[in-house]
Amino acid sequence: MTNQRFAQALESMRSPDARISTRGFDFLREHADAYVDELIEEFSREQDDELRCWLLELISEARSPSALRVLAGELESDDESVQFWAIRGLEMLDTREARDELYQARTNGWIA
Repeated sequence: MTNQRFAQALESMRSPDARISTRGFDFLREHADAYVDELIEEFSREQDDELRCWLLELISEARSPSALRVLAGELESDDESVQFWAIRGLEMLDTREARDELYQARTNGWIA
């Protein structure tokens, strides 16, 4: 996979045309594991709430241990959609570290 394909898919996701944005999202969902580092980087820069949520969903779909810090960091998010995908991503990761992060977040009252 090339970074050009990633950039094109990301650009498509920003399209106001739902068909085009969904096409970009679907491409990245199929290849999330190959682009996890790029997705994490883009997530950290993104300001649009809806796109941040989509990016976190894609990061979750990658099921990569390198996503642990990003997912755990969003457990305190005020945005319920972002928090949902952080929880779901850690559940999908299903490692001891991910379970520890979820346990700690529940203990701290950040999540139910």
